[in-house]
Amino acid sequence: MSYELNLKERGIEFVSLKPEDCPTLPSDQQDSLEFFDLCYRTLCAVMFNHASSGHPGGSVSSGRIVQSLVFNRMDYDIGNPMDRSADVISYAAGHKALGLYAWSALRNEVVRLVAPDQLPEDVRQQMRLEDILGFRKNPITSTPLFREFGAKPLDGHPTPETPFVWLSTGPSGVGVATSVGLAMTLKDMHRESAPAVHIIEGEGGMTPGRVAEALASAATSGLDNLYFHVDWNQASIDSNAVTRDGGTPGEYVQWDPCEFLLMQGFNVIYVENGFDFAQVREAQKRAEAINNGRPTGIVYRTVKGWKYGIEGCKSHGAGHGFYSPEYLESLRPFEEKTGITFPRFEGEKDPVQVEQAFYESLLAIRSAFEHNMALTRQLADWVLNARQRLLDAPRALREDAPVLAKLYEDGAISPLERPEGLVYEAGSKQTLRGALSQVMHHVNVLTGGAVLAAAADLYGSTNVAGITKGMGSGFWHPLSNPESRLFSAGGIAEDAMGGISSGIATMGHQIAVGSSYGAFIAPLNVICAKTHGIGMQTLRHRAPDEPNKTFMIVCGHAGVKTGEDGPTHAEPQALQVFQENFPGDVMITLTPWDPNDLWPLTVEALLQRPAVVAPFVTRPSEVIVDREALGLAPAEASVKGVYKLLEANGTPDATLVYQGSDVAYAFVSGVLPRLKETGMNLDVYYVSSVELFDRLDEAEREAIFPAAKAAEAMMFSGFTVGTTYRWVTSERGRQFTHYPWKHGQFLGSGPGDVCLEQAGMHGEAQWGIIQKFVSGGLRAAS
Repeated sequence: MSYELNLKERGIEFVSLKPEDCPTLPSDQQDSLEFFDLCYRTLCAVMFNHASSGHPGGSVSSGRIVQSLVFNRMDYDIGNPMDRSADVISYAAGHKALGLYAWSALRNEVVRLVAPDQLPEDVRQQMRLEDILGFRKNPITSTPLFREFGAKPLDGHPTPETPFVWLSTGPSGVGVATSVGLAMTLKDMHRESAPAVHIIEGEGGMTPGRVAEALASAATSGLDNLYFHVDWNQASIDSNAVTRDGGTPGEYVQWDPCEFLLMQGFNVIYVENGFDFAQVREAQKRAEAINNGRPTGIVYRTVKGWKYGIEGCKSHGAGHGFYSPEYLESLRPFEEKTGITFPRFEGEKDPVQVEQAFYESLLAIRSAFEHNMALTRQLADWVLNARQRLLDAPRALREDAPVLAKLYEDGAISPLERPEGLVYEAGSKQTLRGALSQVMHHVNVLTGGAVLAAAADLYGSTNVAGITKGMGSGFWHPLSNPESRLFSAGGIAEDAMGGISSGIATMGHQIAVGSSYGAFIAPLNVICAKTHGIGMQTLRHRAPDEPNKTFMIVCGHAGVKTGEDGPTHAEPQALQVFQENFPGDVMITLTPWDPNDLWPLTVEALLQRPAVVAPFVTRPSEVIVDREALGLAPAEASVKGVYKLLEANGTPDATLVYQGSDVAYAFVSGVLPRLKETGMNLDVYYVSSVELFDRLDEAEREAIFPAAKAAEAMMFSGFTVGTTYRWVTSERGRQFTHYPWKHGQFLGSGPGDVCLEQAGMHGEAQWGIIQKFVSGGLRAAS
């Protein structure tokens, strides 16, 4: 058997760019770019020196790749960083943030000197040279110049704190996946006029598994507006031979970046010298000219830490010592070229003195642009031309594009008003996952298709396919299947799916839904949920009126009811990964028990506009109970997050708290009849969403579930012990509280009711525990 990669069959192209085929740049353009890059590399050195932190190596090696894009290829309006129709540059290689900040500030500077009226009036939407004083600084920094200029606190890895940045990146592989999602939503909303998304990454950043998943999704989905720029310098944190290079094995992987991208279904252009502006520009022009409906990668050979004085892996997260001879040597080319001398540091190294030296160094770089206005004008003209190109060829949304804003219009939807077909009558059967799917399908119809959904090869099993009912079949593709609302996430790919969903949601055009077993998707999506939340919060630092953009993580087949699949799949731990683990308005988890809960809970959560909604839904069909006849609170009460499911008649004999469909149904079928038979009088609370409860004001929370109730309660939880402590505060209550792992072991396989019995929480067991609790057994020592 033999094997070769037949590019023609795959419909992709490979170009190994020959230097002699790259037109020489006009001397004025070459001079301007060389001058800018000299200032850029110098600023990178200055930033590391004064912060004593950062990643200079990759920032330097990728510099010319990005400069060519920003000045010569991308279309954008420097005066409107919030324009969602502009081309996007996305630093999946988040450690190159130092470089992102450096060129962003220098670009702003050249426009300030030539056409200041073209910059945003609101300085929060500018990346000024003064903002560089905030590199790796905390918002509470109190040094004088940071405060005087209102400098941005620029994080160690990119966030939307920086104008033109839409995504929070840095965790391995997440930036690639979120950028793919960004390209996907733009392609779906604009179709043939979709803005380009340019991903900046290195070969080391291509090694995480979620990158392979995300790139597979990009190629399968026909994202020809996606360009993947690889700074191939062979240096990571610990290795100088990351990938295979010809006949030389890699220390981490046995592919080279060209092979990897071709295998995923990308076009590839190989650039021999990523520091030659002529080669870089020609490669980027050719990439734009390819018209085969596939994404394109450009692989540039570079040297990490080029001309910095430290090369290879040693330059990744380290640099020259503070005002060391080596640092001063890195400034020498700039000083010799411009005749401008940087300050030398004297005296005590305290924050105020360091900041002053930092600022004087920034002024030296500013002076270089002021004294070389011909070069500066050329650079500024390119930026203004980028704006003009965008004005000359505006990228309108397609005529029939979804309108997510319809979801948030007054009166469009209410958690307390169910549409027909979403009321499940007593005695009928429905699944929680099916009910959730029907809710999101209603949202999809309401918004004209603003919900895109995916699953880890579980589209039918987790019911997400139903979200797009009547909107085409199969997977979305902009040419062959544009009506479908199901996207391919690259297979069994929870990792990438979460990132892609985050990216889809980021522009605010669409909600993305990703689904898998809760046991897997919760731990695998916690990182992209975090970066999405960071992105939403930091964007509001410069655009305060921007609401959160929501994506949904469906934790399907949740809990012990999936017992047939065994303890690897039917486990209770997933909720603890999300619940109460995110700050502010980022996360809302949902833990419904009755399929009728899904409409009010999901709608309320969406209207609250968190960054992430994570519903935990079980697999089996449930028999719908007549809540009114049983004396139970209506499903609409669940919107408060905690509610009294059963209210005692007068003074209760005890207080119980439930969370989880498994234990709640066991209560209804196995305990509730016995309460009526015996006359036992209980207050029974249900926790449907901790975060919705927390969004109520303190007085309402206390009225619903007083602290005194927590002091007297016990709990049955379908999740882990950590989720019970808030609702049960007494030692005795905790002794009686039950959860699946209370007996110190993973549960075995079998039907859900059998697994619940093994856990000691089926109806009969609950009744016995409650009787002991009420009678005063197992009293804790006082």
